[in-house]
Amino acid sequence: MITRRDLLNASAAGVALSATGFVPQGIAQPLARTVHIVTGFTPGLQDTMGRLIASQMKDYAETIVVETRPGAAGRVAAESVKSGAADGSIMLFGPLGFLTLFPHVHKTLPYKAEDFIPVTTAGAVPTLLTVGPKVPAEVKTLADFVAWCRANPGQASFGTAGAGSTLHFIGAMLGRTERIEYLHVPYQGRGAIDDLLKGEIASAIMPLPSSFSLVQAGSLRALATTGTHRSPFLPDVPTMAEAGYPSLRDTTWSGFFVPAKTPAPVVEKLNGAIQAALRTDAVKSGMAKLGVEIDAISMNDLTRLIASESERWKGIVQATGFTPAG
Repeated sequence: MITRRDLLNASAAGVALSATGFVPQGIAQPLARTVHIVTGFTPGLQDTMGRLIASQMKDYAETIVVETRPGAAGRVAAESVKSGAADGSIMLFGPLGFLTLFPHVHKTLPYKAEDFIPVTTAGAVPTLLTVGPKVPAEVKTLADFVAWCRANPGQASFGTAGAGSTLHFIGAMLGRTERIEYLHVPYQGRGAIDDLLKGEIASAIMPLPSSFSLVQAGSLRALATTGTHRSPFLPDVPTMAEAGYPSLRDTTWSGFFVPAKTPAPVVEKLNGAIQAALRTDAVKSGMAKLGVEIDAISMNDLTRLIASESERWKGIVQATGFTPAG
């Protein structure tokens, strides 16, 4: 079992190795064996980000393969990496929600936080609340939309990528805060955006990359983002805090994780390789095209972020009265 003290010691050991210039034999050179980066979703944003980063990690390994192992919203992939080789040859890449949210919306999970060492985050994506043709053109702000929902309770709906997701809870908390009837309609993948464009639902609460190009093209109207600051991709769209809802914040951080017994020097080398890749022009431009802000933090900071976000989402889930699934 790995503890927070182990994590701090691991980080300190890695820094010491870097400072002295000494790296054990077999770690200084790129790994000769194939390295697997596992994502838990069907091909889309996560595996595209993974491939982009992997393409700039040649100093870490000679061959890096990005695998998609979809199932149970990423839980299948997490379980497979948990039991993988603890030698730096397998890692999980995906949203932090498998550790920050899932423990509060599922009665049982096939893994624990202690089964992984968090390496670093790579990108950050806020949620975007958009409306489509079902909502009158004169609705231009979140306040306007809330007023419209109150006046049209039978039509006020929001689509997301699934029940029990952070997207679901943002909508539920908005409805709860304003005491409006705001119907949740869960979808798979991009289904919510497709139905929003057709006018079958009033709004969608989805990660920004799924719809920011449609907002830029004028096909959808963005009312607010859930980030701590305005998105550089949609600088004219206010945050939820600016719109009067400071508690409705939601950033999806995507990070790298390795099995718990992976040696500290290997974790440190991997952290360095990922952060170096994120500084390359190829990754910077690729992430911008995807609508993802690069956000790389240390192992210690990531550990603290996971703990604080887990506690925050626990309170939100409990406040909505959500019943944990099996």
